[in-house]
Amino acid sequence: MARARAVTVIVVVAPPDGAAEVRALLDANGLPEATDIRVVPGGEERQDSVRLGLAALPDDVDVVLVHDAARPLVPVETVEAVVDAVRGGAPAVVPGLPLADTVKSIDLGTGTVTGTPQRALLRAVQTPQGFDRAVLSKAHATVTDDVTDDAGMVERMGVPVLVVPGHEEAFKVTRPLDLVLAEAVLARRRVNGH
Repeated sequence: MARARAVTVIVVVAPPDGAAEVRALLDANGLPEATDIRVVPGGEERQDSVRLGLAALPDDVDVVLVHDAARPLVPVETVEAVVDAVRGGAPAVVPGLPLADTVKSIDLGTGTVTGTPQRALLRAVQTPQGFDRAVLSKAHATVTDDVTDDAGMVERMGVPVLVVPGHEEAFKVTRPLDLVLAEAVLARRRVNGH
């Protein structure tokens, strides 16, 4: 995120009792000094944490990206594409990838298939998700339902969400196999000078 030219301030939302530790880790790892990096304690739920991060932004920021720390390898180009789309007039933007697998909807009670959505119409959504700040702030002030991402909150308000191409390297690192893949991506980037 700090390498993206469009990003001028980063708010890292830390665990509620871990802000000092996160600040120390950031300071110890030589991040670009041109980017204003702030650390704030988060809340109990994901939406609480995003709200606290939003509140820590300077007043003059009008495009907000919400990024998941579990996606540490998102390329700069993806970040820039999301920002460009918001600046181009889209109130909300998500990067997404076409699905390689066929997806089935099921009945949770019986485990039987209830349908097969048309794969060409589906996207696996990634982060950063980008928003016009006023739109995201309104979503957080008005949507109280349980949603898994900020774009879902904006959708509930009836605001269109644009999908731009995502990137295979913006995968979530959550399982042991993901760590192996992340190490391979980092090794390739070192060889290629990225």
